[in-house]
Amino acid sequence: MLIGHTDAVAAVTAAVASGRPHHGWLLAGPPGIGKASFAEAAAIWLLAGAPPPGFEAAHESQAAHLVAAASHPDFRRLTRTEDDKGKLRSVIRVDEVRALQGVLQQTPAIAPWRVIIVDSADELNPNAANALLKNLEEPPQKTIFFLISHAPGRLLPTIRSRCRLLRFQPLSDADVARVLAREAPDLPASDRDALIRLSAGAPGTALAMAEPGIADLETALAALPGLPPAEAEAAALGLARSLAAKTAGGRYQALLARTPAILAAAARHHSGPRLAQTLDDWQDATSLAASAGPLSLDPQTVAFALTRKIARLARA
Repeated sequence: MLIGHTDAVAAVTAAVASGRPHHGWLLAGPPGIGKASFAEAAAIWLLAGAPPPGFEAAHESQAAHLVAAASHPDFRRLTRTEDDKGKLRSVIRVDEVRALQGVLQQTPAIAPWRVIIVDSADELNPNAANALLKNLEEPPQKTIFFLISHAPGRLLPTIRSRCRLLRFQPLSDADVARVLAREAPDLPASDRDALIRLSAGAPGTALAMAEPGIADLETALAALPGLPPAEAEAAALGLARSLAAKTAGGRYQALLARTPAILAAAARHHSGPRLAQTLDDWQDATSLAASAGPLSLDPQTVAFALTRKIARLARA
């Protein structure tokens, strides 16, 4: 069941109750806050016939089971596909959009609505964006599009203008805690608390990092700047090695997210040359953390570079 985003739920349910819901909805907000979960919950509710009082009424419906099995004939999720080598493509291609046309030209098979989720619209290449725009300009009857976007300003203005905008805000700590309790019930309380702090209201981010040892990682990172230089260097290397293990994916992601924030916080208390050095480290860490995944950089090398920047804060 969907947790949070009550205003967005109310907007969609009210629009459908009016009998004339908008055919295109642009779900905008930071990554990890639940836009995709909202889109799927809304889709299931629509496919189930929009039962009252809201999305939760369709949670155990036949539509929910068919969507979960990727077998609902009136539902499509447009995402990046894999290439011939099994690697995920960097964009959604026009071929993926064109593949929808056979479905869109028919009436819904078993549901009162047909629902298309685009996850995410930011990843549409120019040809794919223009192909989707044609569907938004001349929408098929009884069809609703949910376009997920982390940066709606980068979309074609014509796509934005043909969608109703729903802005999503980070969840409260209490709601993030509810998501973690449901999805990662075996995590120690100290790790759940650390994840709530690290996630900044984005439950998807918290779940991506959800593994035992997150609280210990926070403690270790906080201790690095207080060590003598030689000890700090050794501790940074040891920490980097532990984060490079295949079983440490969540803690590695936490390091990528946490290092720029640690450096930014430290910069507020520095001045002169120390401030300049810390800002340089913050800029480098931000760039490295952002590119580590897309460029498939070696985790141990990345982790060592980041932990060293934290370790030298005391002598920056």
